[in-house]
Amino acid sequence: MLGTLIAQDTTISFLGCATQMYFFFFFGVSECFLLATMAYDRYVAICNPLHYPVIMNPWTWAKLAVASWFPGIPMATVQTTWLFSFPFCGTNKVNHFFCDSPPVLRLVCADTALFEIYAIVGTILVVMIPCLLILCSYTCIIAAILKIPSAKGKHKAFSTCSSHLLVVSLFYVSLSLIYFHPKSNNSPESKKVLSLSYTVMTPILNPIIYSLRNNEVKNALGWTFYKALGLRDCIP
Repeated sequence: MLGTLIAQDTTISFLGCATQMYFFFFFGVSECFLLATMAYDRYVAICNPLHYPVIMNPWTWAKLAVASWFPGIPMATVQTTWLFSFPFCGTNKVNHFFCDSPPVLRLVCADTALFEIYAIVGTILVVMIPCLLILCSYTCIIAAILKIPSAKGKHKAFSTCSSHLLVVSLFYVSLSLIYFHPKSNNSPESKKVLSLSYTVMTPILNPIIYSLRNNEVKNALGWTFYKALGLRDCIP
């Protein structure tokens, strides 16, 4: 994908396209469940702060990590294997900047109705199950925050969740616009632009969003900003 965007190398082999699609599905599904796992971590930290070290021990983290990564394997394997088992015809030009399922599916010369039903149902389950877990976690979190008597305590609890909420919003909004938008209202060009949001922009913003709560990162950014403006002597 980066080669296509930066080097303008717009060719990819059949195996390369299948491999790219497999890892795209695998990491996409895993990210959905990892975001749900992070929501559960914040739920324990805010709703059961005294029991946090006991509940979120290394063994629990290992189980949550496996539970987050595992669903991506069968989803990616079945969908990629099934799609690339179809016969292809025509120019074999994928009208996209990476091998996603909808643009590759347009090149298939066979009845894909059953595959499309599977893809829709699978996508809904993969998106909705983590989304419901996140909503349940934040419902409990909001209820716990409202019971905190001091405004300072409420602000501290909310700041714990703010970065995660922002990342979840960016990820799910862009994902919904791509895969749950009516086909008649989505041109291939608009899909390309929307796809950039979760394949490029969200991964770029993630480390910035998560690290802005770190004082060392804030100080480093401030130092870099003053240095860029030639105000090195004014750095506090």
